[in-house]
Amino acid sequence: MNKGELVEAIAKTAGLSKAQAENALNATLHAIQASLAKGNSVSLVGFGTFAVSKRAARKGKNPRTGEQIKIPARKVARFKPGKALAEVVNSGKVPKAKK
Repeated sequence: MNKGELVEAIAKTAGLSKAQAENALNATLHAIQASLAKGNSVSLVGFGTFAVSKRAARKGKNPRTGEQIKIPARKVARFKPGKALAEVVNSGKVPKAKK
């Protein structure tokens, strides 16, 4: 599913226009990004948690030349699925949408 298909699904499920659904999705994504940029996590009970994790500096290997390179430390976004999401994924049964 791409963003356009997700917007269409949100619009249909929530009874919104596609423009309203896209605005809602964009606002949600922006709020998650803003929180992660500040180093905070975002927990959506039953769905999962978005968090920032630190990845340490390490040595790597250039696959073309075989030369050893230094990979700098950085922050990465992580997602840990919640219990309800994990159950849906494993069972393959999609619950009815709540309005």
